[in-house]
Amino acid sequence: MLVLCVLSVLGIGFLSGFATMESVNGWYITLEKPFFNPPNYLFGPVWTILYFLMGISIYLILKSPASKEKNKAILFFCIQLLLNFCWSFIFFYFKLLGMALLEIIVLWIFILLMIIQFKKVKPVSFYLQIPYLIWVSFALVLNASIFYLNR
Repeated sequence: MLVLCVLSVLGIGFLSGFATMESVNGWYITLEKPFFNPPNYLFGPVWTILYFLMGISIYLILKSPASKEKNKAILFFCIQLLLNFCWSFIFFYFKLLGMALLEIIVLWIFILLMIIQFKKVKPVSFYLQIPYLIWVSFALVLNASIFYLNR
C-alpha cells in the first residue's frame, strides 16, 4: 500500500508537469521573473521529493485507526492535491497569472488545514509536510512576484 500511495501521488505530479512542460520550456522563459527565481532544473527534483513525502504521509494517515480526524485529513489531502494539480494548468497552460495566484493562496490554506489534521492523526505525517508548506509558501511569493512583474 505504501508503494501505491507514493506512486499515485508521484503520478499525479508527473501528469501535471508533463501536461504543462511545453509552456515551462517556452512561454515561462519569456516572463520577467524576480531575482530569487530558482533555475528551472530545480523544480522537478524538488517536486519529486515533495510528492514522495506526500505519498508517505497519506499512507501513514490511511493505515491509522478510523476517526473523524482521519476522514478530515484524507479530505483535506485530496482537496490540496487537486488544487496542486490544477495550479500548473492555470499558471502554465492557461497563462492566467492572477488566477493562479488566487488559486495558490487557496492551495496554501488547504495544505495548512491538511497538516493540522495530519498532526492530530499521525504527527510524523505533519512533520513530513513541513517542507511542502515551506515550498508552496515560496511558490506563492514567486507567483505573486511574477504576476506583479508581468502585469
